[in-house]
Amino acid sequence: MPTDAIWYRDAYVRSVTSVATRVEPVDERHGLIVLDQTVFYPGGGGQPSDQGELTAADGRRWDVRAARRVGDDIVHEVMLEPDGSLPAVGTPLTAEVDWIRRHLLMRTHTALHALCGVVWRDYRALVTGGNMEPGSGRMDFEFETLRAELAATIEATVNTELAQQRPVHVRFLTLEEAAAIQDLIRTRTDLLPTGISEVRVIDIEGLDMQADGGTHVANTREVGGIRITGTESKGRINKRIRMELVAPVA
Repeated sequence: MPTDAIWYRDAYVRSVTSVATRVEPVDERHGLIVLDQTVFYPGGGGQPSDQGELTAADGRRWDVRAARRVGDDIVHEVMLEPDGSLPAVGTPLTAEVDWIRRHLLMRTHTALHALCGVVWRDYRALVTGGNMEPGSGRMDFEFETLRAELAATIEATVNTELAQQRPVHVRFLTLEEAAAIQDLIRTRTDLLPTGISEVRVIDIEGLDMQADGGTHVANTREVGGIRITGTESKGRINKRIRMELVAPVA
């Protein structure tokens, strides 16, 4: 059975009790563990994977340094216990993400969607790439007219939109429903995987709606605000905007 990805439906679940379905040593210090269900985001779409730990009932713990998707499985890359042991297949394990890091990534990802929404709405610029770390990120756009002086206007507009405390919804659409929504795919290249039966959509109410597989906050008030830290030209048309988070609203 494929790994049940809890975060796909609810990014606020911090831990879950699971069962190890596959265990594989890599070397003296590292191993791989697959669970029947997990709260760990495996990375993708410019968002890095979660980190955290797995804990057995007998107190043994394994630090999860990364997670990744392999076929239908989510594989947890773990640091081995001092004795080099791994849990046996069938062992119940509690999977818990590093919540401070996860929530910071959720805020960052939602902030980037707000930036994308403003740039698309106001300048009709398509996304050509993006990446993030906890608390900061960058987006690349087909934005020939972008100049450094325009960054202050974009920053102020994004912060105004975030301050509206807009709900952020996770929706699941059929392919037919998704195809009927204009501008749902905002990237130059259609990134929807082949063979899917539904499209997961992140909807910042009244601002931005995009197909997306990552984790997000439930309301823009959790983001706080952003600061645009720089712009770069990556060619005649392709431009990069870098941003970082400022303190969330209390």
